[in-house]
Amino acid sequence: MPAARVEYIAPWWVVWLHSVPHLGLRLQRVDSTFSPGDETYQESLLFLGVLAAVGLGLNLIFLAVYLVCTCCCRRDHTAQTKQPKSCCVTWTAVVAGLLCCAAVGVGFYGNSETNDGVHQLIYSLDNANHTFSGIDELVSGNTQKMKVDLERHLARLSEIFAARGDYIQTLKFMQQMAGNVVNQLSGLPVWREVTTQLTELSHQTAYVEHYRWLFYLLLFILDLVICLVTCLGLARRSKCLLASMLCCGVLTLILSWASLAADSAAAVGTSDFCMAPDIYILNNTRSQLSSEVTRYYLQCSQSLSSPFQQSLTVFQRSLTTMQIQVVGLLQFAVPLFPTAEKDLLGIQILLNSSETSLHQLTAMLDCRGLHKDYLDALTGICYDGIEGLLFLGLFSILAAMAFSTLTCAGPQAWKHFISRDRDYDDIDDDDPFNPQARRIAAHNPMRGQLHSFCSYSSGLGSQCSLQPPPTQTISNAPVSEYMNQAILFGGNPRYENVPLIGRGSPPPTVHFFKWPGEFGRPLPKSRRSTLPA
Repeated sequence: MPAARVEYIAPWWVVWLHSVPHLGLRLQRVDSTFSPGDETYQESLLFLGVLAAVGLGLNLIFLAVYLVCTCCCRRDHTAQTKQPKSCCVTWTAVVAGLLCCAAVGVGFYGNSETNDGVHQLIYSLDNANHTFSGIDELVSGNTQKMKVDLERHLARLSEIFAARGDYIQTLKFMQQMAGNVVNQLSGLPVWREVTTQLTELSHQTAYVEHYRWLFYLLLFILDLVICLVTCLGLARRSKCLLASMLCCGVLTLILSWASLAADSAAAVGTSDFCMAPDIYILNNTRSQLSSEVTRYYLQCSQSLSSPFQQSLTVFQRSLTTMQIQVVGLLQFAVPLFPTAEKDLLGIQILLNSSETSLHQLTAMLDCRGLHKDYLDALTGICYDGIEGLLFLGLFSILAAMAFSTLTCAGPQAWKHFISRDRDYDDIDDDDPFNPQARRIAAHNPMRGQLHSFCSYSSGLGSQCSLQPPPTQTISNAPVSEYMNQAILFGGNPRYENVPLIGRGSPPPTVHFFKWPGEFGRPLPKSRRSTLPA
């Protein structure tokens, strides 16, 4: 039956992946024709995994050398290098975070595309299985009707028409037509074995795809969590958090390279199949189907006639002949043999049912329905599936770059944390302008009682005296208390004895006194100051 065929054209990425050199483990050239049962072809796909393993080894060696060089080299702790190193670590973490987010976004898209393509393949396989099962059911049902049900009616009619030889000849002719129908139905292919194989393939594909999709989903979540927690450890300067997340990052790096190996092997193998799918199916269905039938469904070309056309035509003609015979017997034999009417009507109903089944069988055996399922399966696996695998491979590369960058930034951040802690440890705890001393003084009041060193004036002793001034007890009372005490004792309010920390006051007032003796000359007005009362 002529039918318009929608041509299948392999996409460019299938052609590109198929042109990748296929090499065995001994570096010998292997044929790129899809043959998963061949050991040499399996070695060519395994070789791609070996290349990914080599890439992982080089990556780990580079990271190890970098870590050793970073940890062994001594850094000059100068003020000029602290800020650039800190900025370098910050920007490295930012770049690694952006790479990780981009990798996860690409991975989600690739995982969705691959999942859609595989589900379209499974849906097409299920549709083809439904068609094949329907064909087998129709063939077995019509065979049962012709062999059992029709024979039962004809046997009873033979007893009724035993006295009429012409009616007996009509019954024998009908029996011969039923035999022709059975012979034609037996010549149709049996799809039971094909259906079993397709069902098993569908279940295995669904099982593998479920765990593949789940693995990548968990890998995406793990990458995001490790990246975010590592950035959090850098922000909070947590050494423990940073070290643990870097170890998890190395594990994720290994998983990324392993997923790249699996994706590349699956993409190349599937591309080899998609480059010439008809040839592989023809070679693997010779034991179940004839090449003519397989080519009819795979190509569905107008130049190819249906291999079932003759069988269906004989089936139709046999049914029509039997229906004519039954109508004649109902018209001429029933008036003479009324008891034969029930069996003749039963045969007529059986033939009408067989004719309906014939139309259904003709529609199911037509190549257009199964060829559409075949094209849908190829579109799902060769377009969406391989495209998704390519994006998953890109995800693996970006994730490996991101976590390699984070691993390289880890030692620099660690040394930066150590240098900051060392700088804080070098600050004198007795320094009143040290922020840490303020916190210590708040928790230890005895430590906060510091002697005043900002008073430049005193009424006790001369400038030439070497005797130290009397020790004055410094109180932690507020500024207003000191001012009130000074006013009560007849003095002006001064700040000499008030601690500078937390006071928020200007520098202390400097008083110049006129000394007797050789310094008896009056001071210039510019240097004079008001003497205390």
